[in-house]
Amino acid sequence: MKRVRIGNGCGFWGDQLDAPVELVKTGRLDYLTLEYLAELTMSILSLQRQRDPQKGFATDFISVLKRLAPYLIDQPNLKIVTNAGGVNPEACMQVASEQLRAQKVRDVPIAVVQGDNLFPHLDRLLEKGHRLAHMDNGTDLATIRDRVVSANAYLGARPIVEALKTGARIVITGRVADASLTVAPAAYEFDWDFDNITQLNRFAGATIAGHLIECGAQSTGGLACNWQSVPDLANVGYPIADIDEQGEFILTKPEDSGGLVNRQTVTEQLLYEVFNPAEYFTPDLVADFTSLQLEEVGPNRVLVQNASARPATSTYKVSIAYRAGHSCAGMLLISGPQAKQKAEYCAQLIWKRLERIGLRFDKQYVECIGTGAKAPGVFSATNSNFSQNLNSAFEGELPEVMLRIAVSDSRQDAVERFSKEFAPLVTSGPPGVSGYTSGRPPVREVFAYWPALIDKSVVDPLITVKSLTFSPNS
Repeated sequence: MKRVRIGNGCGFWGDQLDAPVELVKTGRLDYLTLEYLAELTMSILSLQRQRDPQKGFATDFISVLKRLAPYLIDQPNLKIVTNAGGVNPEACMQVASEQLRAQKVRDVPIAVVQGDNLFPHLDRLLEKGHRLAHMDNGTDLATIRDRVVSANAYLGARPIVEALKTGARIVITGRVADASLTVAPAAYEFDWDFDNITQLNRFAGATIAGHLIECGAQSTGGLACNWQSVPDLANVGYPIADIDEQGEFILTKPEDSGGLVNRQTVTEQLLYEVFNPAEYFTPDLVADFTSLQLEEVGPNRVLVQNASARPATSTYKVSIAYRAGHSCAGMLLISGPQAKQKAEYCAQLIWKRLERIGLRFDKQYVECIGTGAKAPGVFSATNSNFSQNLNSAFEGELPEVMLRIAVSDSRQDAVERFSKEFAPLVTSGPPGVSGYTSGRPPVREVFAYWPALIDKSVVDPLITVKSLTFSPNS
């Protein structure tokens, strides 16, 4: 039976730069996928493009591509599918082609999938009655239209398949659903028919494979609950989905790499970021995880089968980011006797000094890290298991805590004033304040997330191809 091996070497922009290279070097791949985009990433890329029309894509991909160039030559059947294009896939393609040309790589056509970027069309869409209402509260996008910085529909696998049909060895997309990066190679290689309802469960299997590998090492031991049992996590191997033409697959990783693939690591990733396992919505279908069967069939090999799904909805999800003010967060280390009380007192001093000049903020936060602030009621200094580990010299008290104070507000000048209240505590607060030498905490612009839906009929994916066939002397 024909099979296709798809490995994912990147789970987000900022993931390990060596992972894609190691995966291609030892993974015996047919396809390498690289997943760079998150909701916040799209807003960052949009602002970059506003400042420079040639920016707006994941630049890490270019660095990775340079290192992959020799493998593209030595492995002529290897293909790459990535959403590194961000909000500017054309520019990404241009820089990628220049990089490959510099590495003397020839005969590697690059295809670009566009059409997800709705930002230039927002006003027209709103005028035609597309509300792009917030999925949680139903508010119309028009209420914050003037603050929107990006709006991207999550495209599915169809346009990627069309791009592969052009003969492209590298496909660069903008915003597509993470799992669709894997669905497309499988659908292309096995010639699956998107409109054939009898093949829906095959697509479901590939969708689940894509979901399992999309976050990189999270399915091969990263973030594992039993992390102590994961061998050589420093050399963790990234995941490979070995898919057959029926949509069943084995999840594995390169041999001789670190990490762990077993039923538990796969199950943990299967449920990651999933609200309802019976309804996993993608542009390609609605998958049902509850029918799945997972079986360990060898060391670091888990067979995943019996996937099921129902047809896709008539809408695309749209990820929208908008400006929502400014924020600042600063930290100070408070140590010595009564550390927690001193930290709380420091926070009071900051608020009182700011109130004295008439400043209060839309949102204010105080956390005493080390006291269980991250999970209130779960970890506590009064918990016997927690407190028995404290330094006995402090008679059951915490010897130190990290004070974190943050604000968010629409007024940038007010937030900047807040950032200047940390250092004075060194000489005008209680004893034991330190950690101020790195300077004032930075003030950052805040982007809020606006999820919406839009009818698929108004989104038009566009595919372009650039051939890299040129003479050896060029």
